[in-house]
This record gives sequence, structure tokens and C-alpha cells, in this order.
Amino acid sequence: MNGMLTAAIVVSIVLVALIVILGLKYRDLKTQTEIAKKDLQERESIMQKEALIKAKEALHNEREQLNEDERERRREFAQIESKLSKREDVLENKIQEVTDKEAELDRMKDQLIEKEDFLAEIVQKQTVELERIAGLSAEEAKKMLMEQLKSDLAQEQMQLIRENEAKIREDALEKSKEILSTTMQRCMMDQVVESTVSVVSLPNDEMKGRIIGREGRNIRTLETLTGVDLIIDDTPEAVVLSSFDPVRREIAKLALEKLIQDGRIHPVRIEEMVEKSREEVEKKIMKEGENAALDMGIMGLNKELIKNLGRLYYRTSYGQNVLKHSLEVGHIAGMLAAELGANVYVAKRAGLLHDIGKAVDQTQEGTHIQLGVELASRYGEKQEIIHAIEAHHDDVTANTIEAVLVKLADAISAGRPGARRDTLEIYIKRLQKIEEIVNSYEGIKQSFAVQAGREVRVIVQSEMFDDLASQKLARDIAKKIEDELDYPGQIKVTVVREFRTTEIAK
Repeated sequence: MNGMLTAAIVVSIVLVALIVILGLKYRDLKTQTEIAKKDLQERESIMQKEALIKAKEALHNEREQLNEDERERRREFAQIESKLSKREDVLENKIQEVTDKEAELDRMKDQLIEKEDFLAEIVQKQTVELERIAGLSAEEAKKMLMEQLKSDLAQEQMQLIRENEAKIREDALEKSKEILSTTMQRCMMDQVVESTVSVVSLPNDEMKGRIIGREGRNIRTLETLTGVDLIIDDTPEAVVLSSFDPVRREIAKLALEKLIQDGRIHPVRIEEMVEKSREEVEKKIMKEGENAALDMGIMGLNKELIKNLGRLYYRTSYGQNVLKHSLEVGHIAGMLAAELGANVYVAKRAGLLHDIGKAVDQTQEGTHIQLGVELASRYGEKQEIIHAIEAHHDDVTANTIEAVLVKLADAISAGRPGARRDTLEIYIKRLQKIEEIVNSYEGIKQSFAVQAGREVRVIVQSEMFDDLASQKLARDIAKKIEDELDYPGQIKVTVVREFRTTEIAK
């Protein structure tokens, strides 16, 4: 019992001691915490004061900087204001000067108006006096002066034109002669002259009866199958075949020659020979077309165009073989293009095809130009080739150099001596038209178309024309002939003005 009490007391004492110790430690810890808190507060106060001091210093520095900037701007504003003030003074001075000058100009204007009125009055008086002295009104004098000026200007103009024309004509003539002579020397083409009839020789006159046949059945069969007229007359040992279609005439000629050589002449044999001759002619047409394209160096032509080219071998125009003419035009156009730096291939191709329409113009409606354009378009020719075909007779204006060269080559080929054969009627009409054009001008005494229509000589009334007027008349006549007349080659216009003076010595 006592032991337990003692233990309890000891435990109590220990607990009290622990409580006292813990209390002392708590007090010390609380004291330390309060001291630390107080130190922290003091440090925070010190830091706040320092930060406040720094902020005040920064604010002070900013204020000082702003004040300095403000003072600088004020100085700049003061300088600008001073400059503006000076400029304003200068502008006011200039405005004053301008005002003074305007006033001076107004004063001078008033003086000029007064002087103009004075001068107008003087001019009016002088005009009246001049009209009285000259006996002419102002309008009449002005008209006379204008007529004189026109006359003087016309003479000077004609003089300049004559000088320039002489120089241009001389240069152009030399150059054209050089180009054309070179071209013509390089182009040698045969000219075949044909007509609308062919003659077949017979071994004897008895053959005529066999060709006619019993009751004329043989000749009727041959004419029906070929579309050609056979003329059997008193011409010894000859039969004449007549047709405007040269292909049909050639077929009939070949068939008749084969029949004569074979000796068997009856309707069935005639039909066989006509068919055989037609096949030969078709082959000949194709061969001639291919040879023409090969000779010209033209590749890629459509077969139908080649065939139509071959048909031109049997076609003539004014006695000139059209295929030979087309080849010649192609060669001349190509050489001219080479001389002038144009497209040689286009010029040659267009020259070869320019008359392709003549292959079908006897069987289809339309001019050979329209038909040629249609054929070229249908078989894939380029627009520049089609344009040259269309323009070679001025149906449209030639707007490419190749088209112009084809037109020129066509005129050269057709116009050189011996190339074509005109009918007497066309020749006479052309001469009459030339003289009619010349005689339409006033002051013409006589006119003569000479050298087969290659030159026209005009005799004028000398009192109505001087040298310059004669030159102008010749130019006007030539221009009118170009516009109104179609002709091969060129026509020279010569104006003759004769002046005679006669005196009698007594």
C-alpha cells in the first residue's frame, strides 16, 4: 500500500516536473516567437521605408526628366513659332507684291484695250482707203490673195512631187529591174498553145466511112460516150474533134486513135476503147499533178488537189496552158520571195494553187477564184494560202507580202510577150476603153492607143496645160486606167503639149 502510494507520488512529482518544464519551454518558445515576429515586422518596416524612398527618388527623377523634356519642347515650339512668324511676314509681303502687280496688269490691260481700239480705228480707216485706191473690197482682195497662194502652193507641191517621184522612180526601177531580171533568168517555162479542137489523122479516106458506121451508129456512140462532136468533112485523111472540155476531147482523141489502129470499129469496141482511154487520161492527170507538186517541191498536198492540178494540164486560158502557167507563177513567186526575204514555201505553194479553181469552173457554178478558195478550204490548206488565192485578182485586198508576190507573179507570167493570146474582140474593146478614159478629161485634143495597147499618147491643148499640169494629167489618167481597166502588163501614158509661135518677116 505504501509502495503504491510512493509510486503514485513519484509519478505525480514527475508529471508536475514535466509540466513545469514544458511550461517553461512554451514560455521560452513564445518569447522567441514574439521576438522573431517583432524582428520580422521591423525588417518589413525597414524594407517598406527603403522601397518608398526608392519610389520617391524614381518619381523625382521622372519628374525631372519630364520637366526637361517639356522645356526642350517649349524651346522647339518657340523656334517653330519664330520661323512661322517670319514666313507669315514673307507671305504677306509677297501677297502685297502680287496685289500690286495685279493692279499694274489691270492698268496695262486698260491701256492695251485703249490702244487696240485706237489701232482698230486706224486699220478701219486704212482698209477703207485701200479699198478706195485698189477698187476692191476686203473680201475680194482676200479671195484674190488666197487664189494666188493656192496657185503658188500647187506649183511648189507639183515641183516637190516631181522631184521625189523622179528619185523614187529611179531607185525603184533599178531595184525592180534587178529583182525581175534575176527572177526571169532563173525561170524558163514552155508555153503550150491549144484550142478547142483536136485533129486525128487517118490512114485513108475510107476510114471516115467506118468511123461513121452503118446509119451513123458508130459516130453517134462515140459522141454519146465522150461528149465530143466529131466533124467529118472534106478535109483529106483527118477527123476534127470539137469540145470545150479538154479532158473529154483528149479521151475521144485517144479512143479514136486506138480504134483506127485496131481496125475494129463497132459500138461495143468503141465503148471498150473509150473506157480504156478514160482510165489512161485519169492516170495521166494524176501523174501530171504529182509531177507539178514534185517540180515545185510542195509536199503534203491532198490527193484531190493533186488530181485537180493534173486536170489543169488539159486546161488553157487565152491560149496559155494553165498548169504550165501555175508552175511558172509558183517559181516566180518563190524567187521573188527569196529576193525580198518573204516566206518562199508559202509563196510557191500559193502560186501553184492560185488557179486551181479553173480545173472545175467548166462544170461548177462560180468564178475560178471562188471555186479555188472553196477547194483549198475543203482540202485543208492554210489561211495564208487561201488568202493568196482569193487576192490574186483583187477580189479582196492582199494583206500579206506572199499574196502580193503571187499577184505580181501571175501578172508577169500572163503579161510577158507571147504568153497569152487575146481575142480580137477583147483587144479592140480594151483599146476603145483606154481612149474613152483619156478623152473623158477636159482639154484633150487627140488620143491614140499604140503598141497593141501598151502605150497611150495624149495630145492636149497647150493653152490649158503647163508642164506641171501635164504631169498631173498623166498621173491622173494612169490612176484611172488602173482603177477601171483590166489588162496584162503595164500601160504607158504619154502627154504631149505642143506650142507654136509664128511670125512673118516683111
